[in-house]
Amino acid sequence: MPSYHRLGEIPHKRHTQFRKPDGRLYAEQLFSTEGFSDDYSLLYHCHPPTRIIHTEPPVSIAPELAEEAMLRHRCFEGFHVLPAKDYLASRIPVLVNVDCRISLAAPQESMQDYFFKNADADEIVFVHEGSGTLESMYGDLPFSGGDYLVVPRGTIHRIRFDASDNRLFIVEALSPVRFPKRYLSKHGQLLEHAPYCERDIRPPVRLQTYDESGDFLIRTQKQQMLYGIHYGHHPFDVVGWDGCCYPFAFSIHDFEPITGRVHQPPPVHQTFEARNFVVCSFVPRLYDYHPQAIPAPYNHSNIDSDELLYYVDGDFMSRKNVTRGMLTLHPAGIPHGPHPGAVEKSIGKKETGELAVMVDTFHPLKVTKQALILEKDDYVMSWAE
Repeated sequence: MPSYHRLGEIPHKRHTQFRKPDGRLYAEQLFSTEGFSDDYSLLYHCHPPTRIIHTEPPVSIAPELAEEAMLRHRCFEGFHVLPAKDYLASRIPVLVNVDCRISLAAPQESMQDYFFKNADADEIVFVHEGSGTLESMYGDLPFSGGDYLVVPRGTIHRIRFDASDNRLFIVEALSPVRFPKRYLSKHGQLLEHAPYCERDIRPPVRLQTYDESGDFLIRTQKQQMLYGIHYGHHPFDVVGWDGCCYPFAFSIHDFEPITGRVHQPPPVHQTFEARNFVVCSFVPRLYDYHPQAIPAPYNHSNIDSDELLYYVDGDFMSRKNVTRGMLTLHPAGIPHGPHPGAVEKSIGKKETGELAVMVDTFHPLKVTKQALILEKDDYVMSWAE
């Protein structure tokens, strides 16, 4: 999905001899998330990335579902997720379906003695609070609050946080994460009407080569199991790479809002797409400027999709009693709209400072048992006069 990028040393031609100073060959690896039929990168390792020296018994990380079917509006206090030291242990699944898994996390410590690879899903990690560096075989990717970190499936990486106060909203996509098709030219360039451009997409900036032997644990997620696989060489032994498949960062603060004379529909906020769901960014913007405009969104029927909204910051004018880190789920099948009084209150307002991430899914989301602990049970009645 990103444009072509390269770091380090690579040979003049792909699939040709590329030798170390001592005459031995570097090990070439093609990395793609859709076989040989889509974007890829070529990486050159000091050692073949295949030397497994030990494996551990797998552990199930399948989410425990609380409800298979539901038809009522839900609300969850995301910041009630308790901090945990370990990064993987801190990831709490809250909503899942056949296309994506949504988790909240409050990790306190960096990944110390292991690396992580999600072999199931591309990951969109929204950094609500915290900063640090995502390290991978592609190099270092610094991040801070408001960043989306998009990590292609199969990418070996570890996250180093600058401090212990971190809050993450994580979407696992069981299909490749893309820029919306309508933003792209037929050759893949982001077009003028897109709310961001290639300048806003941040690739890895530093490639550090670790030519080390030893015992390196890569915790690998596959089919809702977590495997401990030990390799004999450091996974970041890459001396160079090039291609179009790599982790990148995009800040929600670099999303340019699309506005109009009257209220614009949710697709103007779209940021990413995957199979059967989209991710949108609500950012500070001017309100509609028709003299009779109603800035508050109109009531709309959720017939085809579930709507999940994650509140990041600011005052969300269509909702009452919104807190940072709150999630609201409006399922397909029943309409939803502004809370009572919000429509009249919005008239005459010039701008909003709201900041939020929305996930619209076209298959129903299912609530996990962990999510029930975070739920506000009275939310479904909050439209009552």
